[in-house]
Amino acid sequence: MATMAAPAPARPVAALGLVLLLGLAVLLNYIDRGAIAIAAPLLKPELGLTATQFGLAVSAFFWIYAPIQFAVGYACDRWCVYRLLAAGLALWALSTIAIGFVGGIGALVAFRLLLGLGESITFPGASKVIARHVAAENRGIANSTFALGIALGPVVGTLAGGLMVAAYGWRPMFFLFGAVTLLWVPVWLFKARRLPQFAPGKREAAPAFSAVARQKAPWIMGVTHFTATYPVYFIVSWIPLYLVQSRGFSLTEMTYIATLGFIAQAVSALVQGWASDRWTRSGRDEAAFRRWSCALAQLVLAVGVIGLMAARTPGTITIWLMVVGAANASAGLNLFAVAQMFAGPRASGSFIGIQNAIGNLAGIVGPIVTGMIIDTTGSYDNAYWLTAAVCLAGAFCWAFLVPTIRPLTLE
Repeated sequence: MATMAAPAPARPVAALGLVLLLGLAVLLNYIDRGAIAIAAPLLKPELGLTATQFGLAVSAFFWIYAPIQFAVGYACDRWCVYRLLAAGLALWALSTIAIGFVGGIGALVAFRLLLGLGESITFPGASKVIARHVAAENRGIANSTFALGIALGPVVGTLAGGLMVAAYGWRPMFFLFGAVTLLWVPVWLFKARRLPQFAPGKREAAPAFSAVARQKAPWIMGVTHFTATYPVYFIVSWIPLYLVQSRGFSLTEMTYIATLGFIAQAVSALVQGWASDRWTRSGRDEAAFRRWSCALAQLVLAVGVIGLMAARTPGTITIWLMVVGAANASAGLNLFAVAQMFAGPRASGSFIGIQNAIGNLAGIVGPIVTGMIIDTTGSYDNAYWLTAAVCLAGAFCWAFLVPTIRPLTLE
């Protein structure tokens, strides 16, 4: 395949607007997918769910979200990614609203599936836009908007959602969250339609999906994505319920304690994004920075998860949640930045589609396994130990298995 020139970057101001809107989309993504965990202390008994059934409902989001990444990623490389993002957000907003009407496990699972379908566009699409419009020396801070959204989504969701659930019940929370997400769509279309690539039905030059799939890099990055995502979903899906059921906190106390952990994650994301760009501008090896900061973060995560398991007082629980949050930020920043380094603007959608599909198998496996462990043992401890082991495996992957980080030759 002949080498094609990458599209000209957008003007800096235009690129900044796109990046900020993408960061907001990721924030809304994590508010809406995590809302079920905030509702859990009331939703679970009202619908009569066991821990395993609740884990099944959480997992259902990923049954379609993960496998469809292959197709969605390729679609982002071949068709108008800006329109695809708008359609995905509209679908997931409406699905979030619909969850507020459910009366049983069947409907809850069905709308979680639709939510997963809508949200599947987010990371392949957003990464495609950043790879196209953002220069390498700004890649860190641009991708930190992803990590910031991943962190602040649970902050906003936990704080606003937790207080809303405590005051009004769980159903109004889904109505409000979905309606707010729906407002993003016209703003995005207004901004994106000014770009020359915004054209109906336009097919773009991109490597064949098979050319990307033949490379080992996206598959190995998928494994590292799994090891980084597993602890994120453990914290987002189970910590609210754990703090209420196992540590005896009220809904309001749980809200404030969990929020501090996510705030630490948001601050860490910004600091790491700034530091990585400063490192790159100095002429030092961007790839080395991203590889070893991720390996170190996975080690810190393993320690933090075990510390959280052992903590008993509100103060120590809060400290360990903040340690875990700060370490979690590294994945949100670096996983997509490294993928963009491998794939470039022409193949970022397909590469991240593969990576995200494998990585988000953690969302299928983790909640169900955690629920089964809790139902079988009556304790969260073994779920914590398993999560820590996955984090250690991630450190090993970053240190020894991820290939040399450089642009792939795709023919």
